[in-house]
Amino acid sequence: MSMNTNNQNLSDEDQIVAEINMTPLIDIMLVLLIIFMVTSTAALESGLDIELPKTQVTNEKKQDEIMIITLSRDGKVAIQGKEVKPEELKEKVQSTLEELKTKSVILEGDTQAFLGKAIEIMDIAKASGAENFSIAAEEDPSKRTK
Repeated sequence: MSMNTNNQNLSDEDQIVAEINMTPLIDIMLVLLIIFMVTSTAALESGLDIELPKTQVTNEKKQDEIMIITLSRDGKVAIQGKEVKPEELKEKVQSTLEELKTKSVILEGDTQAFLGKAIEIMDIAKASGAENFSIAAEEDPSKRTK
């Protein structure tokens, strides 16, 4: 009995399939894409890199209909995560308040931000129709009272 090494004598079912199965590779790539999209969305929440002041008690409510103004330590201002030029600030505040149909503003300011700039932003927002103001802060676990 001799061993046949010639593929021509094998039937179609007996031939070796030399293909790479792409399905697992595609599955892994889609999972990585989803993970990347979720983490990049969380990283872009405020738009500017700021360090919020620490406090003992914070209010965890964050409503979508509240306008968020962010002030960085170098004086850059962002509204709803998008940086705004100083000369366009008043117009952008007015249009965003109208778009969101709100009169509430949260000011997220870096701990090193200039207080005068924060007051100026609050004045612009008040002149644009805002009535309720809040200042964002992070809860400091070391200052938590028991």
